[in-house]
Amino acid sequence: MNIFFDSDLPEEGLERLSSALSGLWQGDDLSAELLLVTEEEIRALNARERGVDAVTDVLSFPSMDGIRGMPILAEEHGEEVDENGRVFLGSVVICEKRAREQAAEYGHPYERELYYLAVHGMLHCLGYDHMTDEDRREMRRKEEDVMAKLDLRREQ
Repeated sequence: MNIFFDSDLPEEGLERLSSALSGLWQGDDLSAELLLVTEEEIRALNARERGVDAVTDVLSFPSMDGIRGMPILAEEHGEEVDENGRVFLGSVVICEKRAREQAAEYGHPYERELYYLAVHGMLHCLGYDHMTDEDRREMRRKEEDVMAKLDLRREQ
């Protein structure tokens, strides 16, 4: 089970990300879009899609609801299957400038912040959220597990 990304991030990093995310779902191969945008672009998206006229670090646009913990099978999600037979999971949009600012603020490398935001967004696309304390704890554990697989832990 792999996730294939449509992204302008380096291919080697995307392969590492796909590998680190594997095991978070059962089922078929997935595809996702991972985009880096400017502050102006993410602000416009945030205003249009969420009604929040502000710059944010990451936005996720899952293509399916109710998939958390469920097998993701092409035969059950035909409308989301791409030309390669992969189930399209959704889009993650990251503000590159905010990622750089946050990396400096938290005192860790830009790569760590960038991939943390990508992981966070992908977990939303897989149906995870952080609206309740319990959900927040579960999502944080998943984030930390994936970041450890990427060898991009917090202490770096």
